[in-house]
Amino acid sequence: MGVVLDSGVVVGFLDREDALHEAADEAIRELVRGNRLLASVVTYAEVLTGARLGHHNEDDVAGFFAGLLSAVLPVDVAAADRAADLRSRFKSLRMPDALILATAETDPDVDLIVTGDRRLAKVSGLRCKVRLLG
Repeated sequence: MGVVLDSGVVVGFLDREDALHEAADEAIRELVRGNRLLASVVTYAEVLTGARLGHHNEDDVAGFFAGLLSAVLPVDVAAADRAADLRSRFKSLRMPDALILATAETDPDVDLIVTGDRRLAKVSGLRCKVRLLG
């Protein structure tokens, strides 16, 4: 099964002070056995930006993406089109979040999205299941 990790889950895993740390750590340790862990390139950019702003160690970020994830999924035209659809239907959804959901939605190998964001968990009509941490 392919599992897409949202940015907040990755940050929660990497940052012991984050409110989602325990839940993210537990979920990733569970999911890494028998599943392909994936992330959108948007998640990669968001987490790397946080590292470059001094919120996390950049080596830890690089190690996480290289060591635990099977792939970083690109945003292509199909994902961008799906993101536009999601964003237009769910006004409170931010475009980066819409892109992450759409990246998961358009990859046929993805079955689950793991997030710590209640807004993402409330999006209906998705092909993939959404698991809310917390």
